[in-house]
Amino acid sequence: MSSVQGKNKVLSMLGLAARSRNVVSGGFATERAVKNHKACLVIIAEDASDNTRKKYGNMCKFYKVPYAYHGTKEVLGHSMGREERSVLAVTNKGFADSIQKHLVDSE
Repeated sequence: MSSVQGKNKVLSMLGLAARSRNVVSGGFATERAVKNHKACLVIIAEDASDNTRKKYGNMCKFYKVPYAYHGTKEVLGHSMGREERSVLAVTNKGFADSIQKHLVDSE
């Protein structure tokens, strides 16, 4: 699979997860999902600030939540039908596993 197909698949899976209410987005909601052990996967925008990347990367390591850097803030927000989003958490294990598989394919 080409990296473009993999990236598109990740974004369409995020859209499906968002429509089925299995995604929380934004800093506060994502942090709460991670700390309450509800997050199965955290996605951080590639163009997020260094502070944001470090904060959520460290938090995910501490709470043992898988995370990835993918897309831009605009693309992540658009995939869920919202404004720009720097960070989001997938709260459904099935969606998280599928998205992770496609994240690997897109690299």
